Order: sequence, then C-alpha cells, then structure tokens
Amino acid sequence: MNNLLAYSDYLVAFLVLTGALFMMIGSWGLVKLPDFFTRLHAPTKASTLGMGATLLGSLIWFSLSDGSLRIHELVISLFLFLTAPVSAYMMGKAALHRNRPVIERTQDKELAARAARQEGISK
Repeated sequence: MNNLLAYSDYLVAFLVLTGALFMMIGSWGLVKLPDFFTRLHAPTKASTLGMGATLLGSLIWFSLSDGSLRIHELVISLFLFLTAPVSAYMMGKAALHRNRPVIERTQDKELAARAARQEGISK
C-alpha cells in the first residue's frame, strides 16, 4: 500500500502541475487575445481543462489519504463541465446580438457579407 501511495504522489503532482499550466495558458489567452470572440475560447477551453486536471488530482489525493471515495470533486467537475460551454455559448450569442467588433483576421467574410445584406448595408 505504501508503494501505491508513493506513486500516487507523482500522479497527483503531475495532474496539479498540468492543471496549473492549462489555467495559466487560459488566463494568458484571456488577457492577450485581440477581440471578444477569440478571448472567449481561452477560459472556456484551457481553463476548464486545467480545473478538471486539478480537481482530478485533488480527488485522487483525498480519496487515497482518507481511504474512501471523495465525491465533492466529482460534483464540482460535473457542474464545471456542464456550465462552462453553456455560459460561453450564451456570451457568444449576446455578443453577436450586440454586434461586438471583430478583428479582420478572425472575421468570416461570407458571414459578414450575409449579415450586411440582411441589414440592408452594402459592403
């Protein structure tokens, strides 16, 4: 059993460090990306994956140290993975309805032309 606990320490350390790396990448993307739509992807993708890895490491650590399965981390992960995509979708739809500016490199030309025709604006 002590051998399993020694190897689990390495696994937990790997998961927590991986989670921290992904959360750092997500935070960096939130600050550095140029417009709202590209910034929306950073916390919903990378940070969610980082939180999942961190919570999995926490689940393994506390389950092995207590000797029983800890359900708290599973519930947090479930809510996180269910609400992050939904909230990103809702923010994206709200930004589309408010006509948030999009940088030229990320704008879909065909979609922009179709939206301009629908509004009666010629480009």
